[in-house]
Amino acid sequence: MGLLTEVAGWGGAGCLLLAYALLSAGRLASGVTFQLLNTAGAAGLLVNGAAHGAWPSAALNLVWLAVGVAAFRTAVRKPPRQEPPVPG
Repeated sequence: MGLLTEVAGWGGAGCLLLAYALLSAGRLASGVTFQLLNTAGAAGLLVNGAAHGAWPSAALNLVWLAVGVAAFRTAVRKPPRQEPPVPG
């Protein structure tokens, strides 16, 4: 397994963890940036899993990637959600 495969795997893991941490902390909405991080993470882990013959992981990340691409397309087409003004 080459260095690029390992970088793809670790980079993918980092993207997924960053997306989840930012979403959980309320610093990122489930929009375009979140979906980009999600799809990049799934792609990196898919490459790494396939290269290592970890087929259950590769299959999971293939599905995760497909869901992320569909969600990204929806997020790009949808205008940003406006928060209602706070009365006061």
